[in-house]
Amino acid sequence: MNYIVDRRLNGKNKSTVNRQRFLKRYRKHIKKAVAEAISKRSITDIEHGEEISIPSGDIGEPIFHHGQGGHAENVLPGNTDFVKGDHIPRPPSGGAGGSGSGASDSGEGEDEFVFQITQDEFLNFMFEDLELPNMIKRQLAGSDEFKMRRAGFSNQGTPGQINIVRSLRNANARRIALTTGKRKKLKVLEQQLSLLQAEDSTAENQAEIELLIEKITKLKTSIKRVPWLDDFDLKYNLNVKEPNPQSKAVMFCIMDVSASMDQATKDIAKRFFILLYLFIQRNYQRTEVVFIRHHTEASEVDEQTFFYSRETGGTIVSSALKMMKSIIEERYPLGDWNIYGAQASDGDNWNNDSTLCKDLLCNAILPKVQYYSYIEITPHDHQAMWHDYQQVKEIFPNSFAIEQIVNASEIYSVFRELFQKQVV
Repeated sequence: MNYIVDRRLNGKNKSTVNRQRFLKRYRKHIKKAVAEAISKRSITDIEHGEEISIPSGDIGEPIFHHGQGGHAENVLPGNTDFVKGDHIPRPPSGGAGGSGSGASDSGEGEDEFVFQITQDEFLNFMFEDLELPNMIKRQLAGSDEFKMRRAGFSNQGTPGQINIVRSLRNANARRIALTTGKRKKLKVLEQQLSLLQAEDSTAENQAEIELLIEKITKLKTSIKRVPWLDDFDLKYNLNVKEPNPQSKAVMFCIMDVSASMDQATKDIAKRFFILLYLFIQRNYQRTEVVFIRHHTEASEVDEQTFFYSRETGGTIVSSALKMMKSIIEERYPLGDWNIYGAQASDGDNWNNDSTLCKDLLCNAILPKVQYYSYIEITPHDHQAMWHDYQQVKEIFPNSFAIEQIVNASEIYSVFRELFQKQVV
């Protein structure tokens, strides 16, 4: 099947509809460019969009043009090489002499098509096909969001809500109900009039004809008095507000800020959590985020402190898990909230505290959460906590994930692996 696109009405990239159609058509190229851009620049650098390059050969479209051949006479001003009667060789198609793309023998060629996507479009492509796993509907308490729903028809409303079809149907039914009897009488009288007019004209006959004509005229006048459309016939579309239930979720972000986490490792952890925070805030309106930092002690902090504070110390991971358990019990009842957790660490922990972390996860946290992810940021061999968490993964394969990040270029790929939309 062939499609013909008429581009005469709108210039290139001048129409919002055309732009969205263009983005949809070249989604594969744009997603690839966005993934490459994320690996090259800081996750926090999202104040602008991105320049996307598409090979010129991939954006070609069929066009109507004059084919080669035929006879044409042209006057070329400034000609100093040819005289009348000379034969000019036809230039080859492609290469330096043609209109096709590609490199020529002189090293020239056609550049790739480059265009700019906005910040919103960049984030849309970055978070496409991602979701919080195992999200389910919980009870909705104090919802202030509503959606409009069709609820039949009403006899009152605004002109913009008139249902034309329903109103005309009611008007037609009313006219039929009010005039059916009169139309039957009119039909009978017209038949009688036709019979009388067919008979020989006499004085008595003429008097009956005049009487019938008078009755027919009154009936027609009475029928015409029935309005074609009455206020009573008008019907309006009735829309009612109803609560729009939304899943409420809370994400616990747990980051190790101990002395074993050097500045480069902390920077990778911060970038991962910034990416997670952007994803949650953009896609889930009713999602809260709880920030927990820990060294030997854990503390709940605000967003600014979580990402930019330089606090340091020893390492006791279980302090953060205990705080998460306590906050869940105090503020987030299981019947109302979908609970998620994300933990980032370099794997270092205090003596036998990793065993305590495993027990807390298995017995107190994972039975209450929808999904929990652990990211270990280290280029070295794994320590005890990684091996204990692998045992947790075997017990809770669907609600616990464990991944390793070696350098900043792996942040986005690991993030997509953890929050890839699940196919049911």
